[in-house]
Order: sequence, then structure tokens, then C-alpha cells
Amino acid sequence: MSRFAKLLGLGPKPIMAKSNYIRIEDIKSTSYMKKTAGSGLLMKPDTYYVVASVELGNTTTKCILTATNLRTSRTYLLDKTVKMTRDIRPPKKGEKVFGETVWKVELTKESVSEMVKNTILESLKKAHVDINKDLDFVVRSTGVTAGFASPDEVGDLIIALANGCLEAGIPPRKMSPAMSKENFPERLQEYTYIDQVMFDGAVVSVLPPTGRAVVANEMEGELVTAGIKLGAKWTEVDFRDPCVSMDFGTTLAGRITNSQEPYSRTVGNFCGLAGAISDSIIRGTEKVDKRGGAALDLYKKGIIKGADWKTAKKYAEEAHEHVDIRKVPEGRERFGTVPVDPKAAYAAGTTLIGCDVGKNGDEISELTSFGHEIYEASGIHTLFATLDHVSAMVVKRLIEEAFEEGVVEEGSVLGVTGRAGITGKKPELILEYSKKYFEDVIFVSDALGMGSAMMARCMNSIGTPKVPVGGRHGGPCILGQRRKLQKK
Repeated sequence: MSRFAKLLGLGPKPIMAKSNYIRIEDIKSTSYMKKTAGSGLLMKPDTYYVVASVELGNTTTKCILTATNLRTSRTYLLDKTVKMTRDIRPPKKGEKVFGETVWKVELTKESVSEMVKNTILESLKKAHVDINKDLDFVVRSTGVTAGFASPDEVGDLIIALANGCLEAGIPPRKMSPAMSKENFPERLQEYTYIDQVMFDGAVVSVLPPTGRAVVANEMEGELVTAGIKLGAKWTEVDFRDPCVSMDFGTTLAGRITNSQEPYSRTVGNFCGLAGAISDSIIRGTEKVDKRGGAALDLYKKGIIKGADWKTAKKYAEEAHEHVDIRKVPEGRERFGTVPVDPKAAYAAGTTLIGCDVGKNGDEISELTSFGHEIYEASGIHTLFATLDHVSAMVVKRLIEEAFEEGVVEEGSVLGVTGRAGITGKKPELILEYSKKYFEDVIFVSDALGMGSAMMARCMNSIGTPKVPVGGRHGGPCILGQRRKLQKK
């Protein structure tokens, strides 16, 4: 920050890694002549790796099409198609309900498959992406497992997601890793290191917690961490290990990693409720659906203009009287409605930090009533300002808890993503709360989609050693270390 800015009392601005769009037509017609640093002209076209991220969330269902430039490691958006999960059709006669979202929307294999299929086809059509000629890989993920009761239900959901992809015409080979270099299209063969290193479970140089899954939405935490690392390539921030990632979707996901090499360990996991807190408050306006209504329904540019920020902060402090943030106690099976296994987590050396409303969301109705009071007394602008303060205070308390537990390594970077973490004035407020803990903080849009692009690359050993995404801050590519480790 400049001396002039300091004199004016201006704080640092949040670093936002916004997704840049590119057209499939532009990818196909990439120029053969490109300037490269220090070496004149590169007489070779750029190669792009096209991935579809299919996400079924508690609030939204998405298909995000990305294209990664394998020379620069920068990932572009081709299309983002978003549907409201509450619009999944009701179960038909004879269909078995295997689970429900956090907001009690019932799910069947058939209804989920139908929603996924339609979302994929719409996205591919809008982006003019041909499944056979242009699409390289598909990654499926879900955050809906937070509302599930058993592993069987999770299994049914994974099958439903896969069926939706197959019904959309995605070949099975584009949903599972390749076995050899020859399995790749010719244009990608020089970018895969599959003959040198195998995929051993580490995604962007981070090992998941060992043993059993410790939180139901473990994959979400894995993908957003990878996605923030990839999104950081659009900024000057080196978001590599050690790092802290937080995803503010309806539920909370994220990780704390250490600086171990070649693979860092997941020493902390975030879980519980996130955007659901804001959604609960906004339902007090009675302007959104009582069952699946979200802050997203009413959010628009300028919604916080004219807000009373001082009053909003007081309201947020009152709302936080219902918010429980702490290390998950060992006896709990759920925290913030999310199934957890704290015993397995602590045995593996992973600290679980959760965010709840009451106990497993049992005080959500109080927040809705409070939202009604705020709306009646101060209006929609101050209500949305309250939501910004609420989310920023969640981040503040999560950070404080993580540092109190001693799981954040010195030199760590903080990354935040998700609708309830990067919209409105949240980034400025979060930056203010986190500045004494982190030197660098980055905000990334679409980190889950970017994480899917990164997951696809890791599973297929497609790397960019000159522009590494994994490894430690300031460090080189860990390909050599991985080779040595796997030879052992």
C-alpha cells in the first residue's frame, strides 16, 4: 500500500481472482505466433484442457465448463449454468427417496439424474462445446451430503450424478483417469507425466486426512483448496502450502494445510453451516421461498447502497449469539447438520472446526424471526449489510479458533470462496478482520469449478512444471520429489 493511501487512512483492497471468459472458437483458432518472455516468438499454438464441473449443492446445481491453458496454467470459463436445487422435480410414484438437502428438498436417483442431465446439456449448448471433440474430462461433486443420514444415501447420490452425466452423453472414459499416455488425445500427450508419476490421491500436493472420511463434504474442501490455488494464477499471490481455504456455500467447507514436502498434510478441516445462516435471515423478509429461498434470490448490484453499516454490525453481533463456532467435540456425530467423525479426525491428526446455529441448526427459526425484525425496522439495504457482517464475523471466529488450536503454520495464506464469502462488502470486512493473522488474503470466484479442472489434471498427471500450482510458497515444482517418493 502506498504512503499516500496510508495518509488518507485507506486500507488495502481485497485481491479478487475473478474468472475470465473465453470462447471455444477462440481456443480452436489460437494463433501460432505468441510472444514468450525472453525468447521472442513461440511458433506453436497454446493447448487447452477442457473440463466440465458438475456440482449438486444444497442451494444451486451447476455445470461449469473451464479451459486451462497448459502453457500458463491459467483457467478460463467457457460457461457457467446455474439452477436452483429446490427446482428438482418432486418424486414420482414408485421412485425411492434416498435423501434430502439441508432445506428438506427430497431427492430420488431419477430426479437428480434428470436435473444433472438437463444442466449439462444446457451448458454445453450455450458454450458450443462438442462432447466428443472438445470435452476432455468431467468431475462430479456434491455438498448435499451434509443433510444425509448414512453412507448408503451418499452412494445413491454419487450413482445419480454419474447417471445424469451418462444420460447427457458423457462417455465413461471421460469420467475416470487414463491408464497410459496412449489413452490421451494426441494434443495432450506431451503435457501428461503419467509415465513418470502416478496419481496417488494427493490433489495439488495435498494429502487428504488418513483413514476414514472425517467430514461428509470432504471432497468439497479438497476441490475448493485446489481451485483457490489455481485461481491465484490470475493474481500476484502465491497461494501454495501452507494455506487456509474457506468455502462459503450453503454449508462450510475448507482446509488448513501444512508445509510438509513433497505432499502437505491436511491438519485442519472446516465444516458446518455457512451461507445457510444468511439464507435463514433473509427468509424473514417473506420475499423468498420458505423452503429453499436464499439470499441469492434477492441479491443484486447496489443492494447495500444506503445501508446503515453501524446498525448492521450491531444486528450481526446479535445474530451471532445463535452461532456456535468451535473445535468439534469428540462425541458429536453431526455439527451444523454435517455428518462428522471427530474421533477418526483427531486420530489422524486433523482438527475439525465447525460452525453451527444452535445445535445442528435448531435455532435457524430464531434467525428467520430476527431477519423479519431487521427488515421491518431497517429495510432491505441494511439487512444485506447485516449479512455481510455476519459472514465476515464467521470468518473472524473461525480464524481465531484455528489459531487458538495452533493448527495454522506461520506464513500461511488465506483463501475465501463461495457466494456467502465474496459478494457485497464481505471481502473488505474479512480483510479487516484477518489482517493481523495473514499477510496475504485472496478471494476467488468459482473455486469449486476451478478445483474440478485441477482435480482432472491431477488424476491424469497433466502438469505445468514451469508454472507449478502445487508445492510450497516460492518453491519449485515437486515432480522430481514425487518421482523419488514413488520409486521407494
